[in-house]
Amino acid sequence: MREALKALLAAVLLVGPASVALSADDVEAFLNGTIKTCVACDLSGRDLRERDFKRVKLDRAKLAGTDLTNASLFRASLLRSDLSGAKLAGANLNVADAKWADLSNAVLAGALLYEADLSGANLSGADLRGGYMGRSKLNQTNFTGANLRSADLRAARLSGATLTGADMRGAKLDKQNLRGMDLRGINFAMADMKEADLTDADLSGATLAGVDLFGANLHGANLKGANLEGANLTNAILSEAQTEGTKFEAAIMPDGRRSEPSKQ
Repeated sequence: MREALKALLAAVLLVGPASVALSADDVEAFLNGTIKTCVACDLSGRDLRERDFKRVKLDRAKLAGTDLTNASLFRASLLRSDLSGAKLAGANLNVADAKWADLSNAVLAGALLYEADLSGANLSGADLRGGYMGRSKLNQTNFTGANLRSADLRAARLSGATLTGADMRGAKLDKQNLRGMDLRGINFAMADMKEADLTDADLSGATLAGVDLFGANLHGANLKGANLEGANLTNAILSEAQTEGTKFEAAIMPDGRRSEPSKQ
Protein backbone atom coordinates (compact mmCIF):
# COMPACT_ATOMS: atom_id res chain seq x y z
CA MET A 1 0.00 0.00 0.00
CA ARG A 2 2.83 2.36 0.93
CA GLU A 3 4.53 1.80 -2.42
CA ALA A 4 1.25 2.42 -4.25
CA LEU A 5 0.77 5.73 -2.42
CA LYS A 6 4.33 6.76 -3.27
CA ALA A 7 3.72 5.99 -6.94
CA LEU A 8 0.49 8.00 -6.92
CA LEU A 9 2.19 10.98 -5.26
CA ALA A 10 5.06 10.85 -7.75
CA ALA A 11 2.58 10.83 -10.63
CA VAL A 12 0.77 13.89 -9.24
CA LEU A 13 4.04 15.78 -8.77
CA LEU A 14 5.20 14.85 -12.25
CA VAL A 15 2.05 16.04 -13.97
CA GLY A 16 1.78 19.11 -11.74
CA PRO A 17 -0.23 22.23 -12.57
CA ALA A 18 0.13 21.70 -16.31
CA SER A 19 -2.66 19.12 -16.10
CA VAL A 20 -5.10 21.67 -14.64
CA ALA A 21 -6.97 23.29 -17.49
CA LEU A 22 -8.12 26.86 -17.04
CA SER A 23 -11.83 27.45 -17.29
CA ALA A 24 -13.36 29.88 -19.76
CA ASP A 25 -14.02 32.19 -16.79
CA ASP A 26 -10.30 32.13 -15.89
CA VAL A 27 -9.32 33.05 -19.44
CA GLU A 28 -11.82 35.91 -19.49
CA ALA A 29 -10.58 37.08 -16.09
CA PHE A 30 -7.06 37.17 -17.52
CA LEU A 31 -8.16 39.10 -20.60
CA ASN A 32 -10.05 41.55 -18.38
CA GLY A 33 -6.94 42.10 -16.28
CA THR A 34 -8.44 40.62 -13.12
CA ILE A 35 -5.69 38.00 -12.91
CA LYS A 36 -2.13 38.07 -14.28
CA THR A 37 -1.65 34.33 -14.85
CA CYS A 38 -2.84 32.26 -17.79
CA VAL A 39 -0.50 29.28 -17.81
CA ALA A 40 -1.05 26.83 -20.70
CA CYS A 41 -4.20 28.69 -21.78
CA ASP A 42 -5.35 28.84 -25.39
CA LEU A 43 -5.36 32.37 -26.82
CA SER A 44 -4.41 31.36 -30.34
CA GLY A 45 -5.69 33.50 -33.20
CA ARG A 46 -7.17 36.21 -30.98
CA ASP A 47 -7.00 39.94 -31.67
CA LEU A 48 -5.02 41.33 -28.73
CA ARG A 49 -3.53 44.37 -30.41
CA GLU A 50 -2.19 47.11 -28.14
CA ARG A 51 -3.21 45.19 -25.00
CA ASP A 52 -1.36 45.68 -21.73
CA PHE A 53 0.11 42.38 -20.57
CA LYS A 54 2.99 43.68 -18.47
CA ARG A 55 4.42 41.13 -16.03
CA VAL A 56 1.88 38.45 -16.92
CA LYS A 57 2.62 34.72 -16.72
CA LEU A 58 1.88 32.96 -20.02
CA ASP A 59 4.13 29.93 -19.71
CA ARG A 60 3.24 27.18 -22.21
CA ALA A 61 0.38 29.32 -23.54
CA LYS A 62 -0.99 28.76 -27.03
CA LEU A 63 -0.64 32.04 -28.90
CA ALA A 64 -0.13 30.78 -32.44
CA GLY A 65 -1.31 33.36 -34.96
CA THR A 66 -2.37 35.75 -32.21
CA ASP A 67 -2.29 39.47 -33.10
CA LEU A 68 -0.25 41.23 -30.40
CA THR A 69 0.78 44.19 -32.55
CA ASN A 70 2.03 47.06 -30.34
CA ALA A 71 1.05 45.11 -27.20
CA SER A 72 3.08 45.42 -24.00
CA LEU A 73 4.60 42.18 -22.73
CA PHE A 74 7.18 43.92 -20.60
CA ARG A 75 8.72 41.44 -18.15
CA ALA A 76 6.17 38.82 -19.22
CA SER A 77 6.94 35.14 -18.66
CA LEU A 78 6.50 33.20 -21.89
CA LEU A 79 8.44 30.04 -21.13
CA ARG A 80 7.84 27.40 -23.82
CA SER A 81 4.87 29.34 -25.21
CA ASP A 82 3.70 28.76 -28.78
CA LEU A 83 3.87 32.12 -30.56
CA SER A 84 4.41 30.66 -34.01
CA GLY A 85 3.11 33.02 -36.68
CA ALA A 86 2.08 35.57 -34.05
CA LYS A 87 2.01 39.27 -34.94
CA LEU A 88 4.23 41.17 -32.54
CA ALA A 89 5.30 44.14 -34.65
CA GLY A 90 6.16 47.07 -32.40
CA ALA A 91 5.41 45.03 -29.28
CA ASN A 92 7.27 45.71 -26.04
CA LEU A 93 9.03 42.52 -24.94
CA ASN A 94 11.75 44.23 -22.96
CA VAL A 95 13.11 41.95 -20.20
CA ALA A 96 10.58 39.24 -21.18
CA ASP A 97 11.45 35.63 -20.36
CA ALA A 98 10.73 33.58 -23.49
CA LYS A 99 13.19 30.73 -23.10
CA TRP A 100 12.40 27.79 -25.40
CA ALA A 101 9.39 29.62 -26.87
CA ASP A 102 8.29 28.89 -30.43
CA LEU A 103 8.37 32.17 -32.38
CA SER A 104 8.86 30.60 -35.78
CA ASN A 105 7.56 32.82 -38.61
CA ALA A 106 6.42 35.42 -36.06
CA VAL A 107 6.36 39.09 -37.08
CA LEU A 108 8.54 41.09 -34.68
CA ALA A 109 9.48 44.02 -36.91
CA GLY A 110 10.42 47.00 -34.76
CA ALA A 111 9.73 45.05 -31.56
CA LEU A 112 11.48 45.95 -28.31
CA LEU A 113 13.47 43.00 -27.00
CA TYR A 114 16.02 44.75 -24.82
CA GLU A 115 17.44 42.33 -22.24
CA ALA A 116 14.84 39.72 -23.22
CA ASP A 117 15.78 36.09 -22.61
CA LEU A 118 15.21 34.07 -25.79
CA SER A 119 17.68 31.32 -24.98
CA GLY A 120 16.83 28.15 -26.87
CA ALA A 121 13.86 29.82 -28.57
CA ASN A 122 12.85 29.00 -32.14
CA LEU A 123 12.88 32.17 -34.28
CA SER A 124 13.31 30.43 -37.62
CA GLY A 125 11.73 32.45 -40.42
CA ALA A 126 10.81 35.25 -38.02
CA ASP A 127 10.66 38.87 -39.19
CA LEU A 128 12.87 40.86 -36.81
CA ARG A 129 13.58 43.82 -39.08
CA GLY A 130 14.65 46.82 -37.05
CA GLY A 131 14.15 44.96 -33.79
CA TYR A 132 15.86 46.33 -30.69
CA MET A 133 17.64 43.36 -29.14
CA GLY A 134 20.45 44.98 -27.18
CA ARG A 135 21.77 42.91 -24.25
CA SER A 136 19.27 40.14 -25.02
CA LYS A 137 20.14 36.51 -24.25
CA LEU A 138 20.14 34.57 -27.51
CA ASN A 139 22.18 31.55 -26.50
CA GLN A 140 21.26 28.48 -28.58
CA THR A 141 18.50 30.49 -30.32
CA ASN A 142 17.47 29.29 -33.77
CA PHE A 143 17.47 32.16 -36.32
CA THR A 144 17.48 29.95 -39.41
CA GLY A 145 16.14 31.99 -42.33
CA ALA A 146 15.16 34.88 -40.04
CA ASN A 147 15.06 38.48 -41.28
CA LEU A 148 17.34 40.54 -39.03
CA ARG A 149 17.85 43.49 -41.34
CA SER A 150 18.85 46.60 -39.39
CA ALA A 151 18.26 44.79 -36.09
CA ASP A 152 20.17 46.16 -33.10
CA LEU A 153 22.10 43.26 -31.56
CA ARG A 154 24.72 45.21 -29.68
CA ALA A 155 25.83 43.43 -26.49
CA ALA A 156 23.41 40.56 -27.17
CA ARG A 157 24.63 37.08 -26.25
CA LEU A 158 24.73 34.95 -29.38
CA SER A 159 26.78 32.01 -28.18
CA GLY A 160 25.58 28.83 -29.86
CA ALA A 161 22.93 30.64 -31.92
CA THR A 162 22.07 29.27 -35.37
CA LEU A 163 22.11 31.96 -38.09
CA THR A 164 21.99 29.78 -41.19
CA GLY A 165 20.33 31.66 -44.04
CA ALA A 166 19.55 34.71 -41.89
CA ASP A 167 19.42 38.16 -43.49
CA MET A 168 21.78 40.35 -41.46
CA ARG A 169 21.99 43.35 -43.80
CA GLY A 170 22.49 46.58 -41.92
CA ALA A 171 22.45 44.85 -38.53
CA LYS A 172 24.23 46.51 -35.61
CA LEU A 173 26.81 44.06 -34.27
CA ASP A 174 29.42 46.42 -32.84
CA LYS A 175 31.78 44.67 -30.41
CA GLN A 176 29.73 41.48 -30.79
CA ASN A 177 31.34 38.17 -29.80
CA LEU A 178 31.05 35.90 -32.85
CA ARG A 179 34.10 33.77 -32.16
CA GLY A 180 34.12 30.47 -34.02
CA MET A 181 30.55 30.85 -35.25
CA ASP A 182 29.20 29.33 -38.45
CA LEU A 183 28.38 32.39 -40.57
CA ARG A 184 28.76 30.81 -43.99
CA GLY A 185 26.95 32.54 -46.82
CA ILE A 186 25.22 35.09 -44.59
CA ASN A 187 24.50 38.54 -46.04
CA PHE A 188 25.94 41.21 -43.71
CA ALA A 189 26.04 43.98 -46.35
CA MET A 190 26.30 47.47 -44.82
CA ALA A 191 26.22 46.07 -41.26
CA ASP A 192 28.04 47.73 -38.36
CA MET A 193 30.61 45.27 -36.98
CA LYS A 194 33.15 47.64 -35.46
CA GLU A 195 35.52 45.84 -33.09
CA ALA A 196 33.55 42.60 -33.46
CA ASP A 197 35.35 39.42 -32.41
CA LEU A 198 35.26 37.07 -35.41
CA THR A 199 38.23 34.96 -34.37
CA ASP A 200 38.12 31.59 -36.18
CA ALA A 201 34.60 32.34 -37.49
CA ASP A 202 33.53 30.66 -40.73
CA LEU A 203 32.56 33.47 -43.12
CA SER A 204 33.17 31.56 -46.31
CA GLY A 205 30.92 32.84 -49.08
CA ALA A 206 29.49 35.54 -46.82
CA THR A 207 28.62 39.01 -48.10
CA LEU A 208 30.40 41.72 -46.12
CA ALA A 209 30.24 44.44 -48.76
CA GLY A 210 30.31 47.90 -47.23
CA VAL A 211 30.51 46.50 -43.69
CA ASP A 212 32.25 48.60 -41.06
CA LEU A 213 34.82 46.21 -39.57
CA PHE A 214 36.99 48.88 -37.96
CA GLY A 215 39.22 47.18 -35.40
CA ALA A 216 37.48 43.82 -35.84
CA ASN A 217 39.39 40.65 -34.94
CA LEU A 218 39.36 38.24 -37.89
CA HIS A 219 42.32 36.16 -36.76
CA GLY A 220 42.06 32.68 -38.25
CA ALA A 221 38.68 33.45 -39.83
CA ASN A 222 37.63 31.58 -42.97
CA LEU A 223 37.00 34.29 -45.59
CA LYS A 224 37.21 32.04 -48.62
CA GLY A 225 35.00 33.40 -51.38
CA ALA A 226 33.64 36.14 -49.13
CA ASN A 227 32.74 39.53 -50.59
CA LEU A 228 34.32 42.43 -48.69
CA GLU A 229 34.05 45.00 -51.46
CA GLY A 230 34.06 48.51 -50.01
CA ALA A 231 34.36 47.22 -46.44
CA ASN A 232 36.19 49.22 -43.79
CA LEU A 233 38.96 47.03 -42.34
CA THR A 234 40.96 49.84 -40.75
CA ASN A 235 42.95 48.45 -37.79
CA ALA A 236 41.31 45.04 -38.29
CA ILE A 237 43.29 41.88 -37.52
CA LEU A 238 43.56 39.48 -40.47
CA SER A 239 46.41 37.30 -39.23
CA GLU A 240 46.11 33.67 -40.36
CA ALA A 241 42.78 34.43 -42.04
CA GLN A 242 41.96 32.30 -45.08
CA THR A 243 41.44 34.70 -47.96
CA GLU A 244 41.49 32.50 -51.07
CA GLY A 245 39.02 33.98 -53.54
CA THR A 246 38.06 36.81 -51.19
CA LYS A 247 36.97 40.07 -52.85
CA PHE A 248 38.63 43.14 -51.34
CA GLU A 249 37.98 45.60 -54.17
CA ALA A 250 37.73 49.19 -52.91
CA ALA A 251 37.98 47.99 -49.31
CA ILE A 252 39.99 50.00 -46.80
CA MET A 253 42.63 47.57 -45.58
CA PRO A 254 44.06 47.32 -42.04
CA ASP A 255 46.90 49.73 -42.90
CA GLY A 256 44.40 52.39 -43.96
CA ARG A 257 45.04 52.01 -47.66
CA ARG A 258 42.23 51.36 -50.10
CA SER A 259 42.50 48.14 -52.07
CA GLU A 260 42.80 48.63 -55.79
CA PRO A 261 40.38 46.96 -58.21
CA SER A 262 41.59 43.57 -59.39
CA LYS A 263 43.13 43.48 -62.86
CA GLN A 264 41.26 41.28 -65.30
